[in-house]
Amino acid sequence: MLAAALIVAFVVGPRLLASNAASHDLRSEQRLADTFRSEFVTYWGSGDRSFDPGMQRVVDYWFRYHLAKGLFAAALLVVLIMLGAAIWRAFSRTHGWRAAGLAAGGVLATALAVVSLAAVMANIHGMAAPFGSLLPMLFGAPAGPLDSTLQQVRQQLAAGQQSPPLDMITSDYVLFHAVMAVEGAIVVAGLVVLAVVLWRRFSRAERRTRGVLAGYGLFVPVLALTLAVVVVANTTTAAHPLPGLEGFFAGGW
Repeated sequence: MLAAALIVAFVVGPRLLASNAASHDLRSEQRLADTFRSEFVTYWGSGDRSFDPGMQRVVDYWFRYHLAKGLFAAALLVVLIMLGAAIWRAFSRTHGWRAAGLAAGGVLATALAVVSLAAVMANIHGMAAPFGSLLPMLFGAPAGPLDSTLQQVRQQLAAGQQSPPLDMITSDYVLFHAVMAVEGAIVVAGLVVLAVVLWRRFSRAERRTRGVLAGYGLFVPVLALTLAVVVVANTTTAAHPLPGLEGFFAGGW
């Protein structure tokens, strides 16, 4: 029940907790996107690196949104890990149809835990670089002033120019990917340690428990390897942001 309540809170809660008297209108996803696009045009036209009050309002809201969402995801991850461990312990002592049901529950808890881990990571780098994580909302807008602004961004990138707003865009883009790389590397290290622990326990476990440990002992390294690829990609992007930025503003998000 707690896991189900946290899933609902993860979906519904962040927009309510992130908004205040000055940003309650941003709870609507469409309103948030429209406001950010409008403020981006104004921000780019200002020629300043620092945000004006309108853009700051949107960025602050998005920071609080990721903070709330990340906390819900972290709480859900802890609950799912505890639930999964309890299910697999019960499975090792059970036989027949009940064991099959517990095995299905254990697999589901594991899958949800992986999704929760991904959500925690996504919201950490979204919180670290809220402006950078808002940038994908620039695309898909109806024709208007934003088209001209995006074209100017592309032209500056192609020409190697660096205006104060573009410097801010680049900095947050680099920070976004750098945080992804760092948090990914930390998780990879944790998964490697977990895999070692699982295989050590495998050699001392009873026959029925060995099946569970072997399954996780194979799954965890695969997950670590997959995440390691993501770490390398984000490290490369953070170190050499220009190609990624050009592709991004060309619509390659």
